[in-house]
Amino acid sequence: MSRKDFDKLLLEAVDEGLSSVGESSKQAIYFHLEKSFSIKREEIPCKIEVFEHSIKRIFGLGADFLEVLIMKRIHEKVGGRFKWRRSQDFTFAEYVAAARRSYLARKETKKMTEGMVQCDQMTVER
Repeated sequence: MSRKDFDKLLLEAVDEGLSSVGESSKQAIYFHLEKSFSIKREEIPCKIEVFEHSIKRIFGLGADFLEVLIMKRIHEKVGGRFKWRRSQDFTFAEYVAAARRSYLARKETKKMTEGMVQCDQMTVER
């Protein structure tokens, strides 16, 4: 379920980032992604590299601006600090992968912590 939660947040971030060019333009971009690059909106989380490549093909250097907007939105929604595997420049797809790992790790830690608290409460009640 957590991966689906992250994918939903990612799609919201993409929507918000693309909305910066206007609502009708956002819809045109989604149409172009589907017709020219065979990627539906719902498939973006599973095809993030294809999405990144497609946006670069559509916008050229302007894609960087959109990617940064989307990354900011992801960060706002997911929060926390992301661990990088290297200290070089990173791609949009690498950022999304790092955000996903961080989100899933925090969810797992939270679930384990809640389980320990419940276990402690059961012990105290006995």
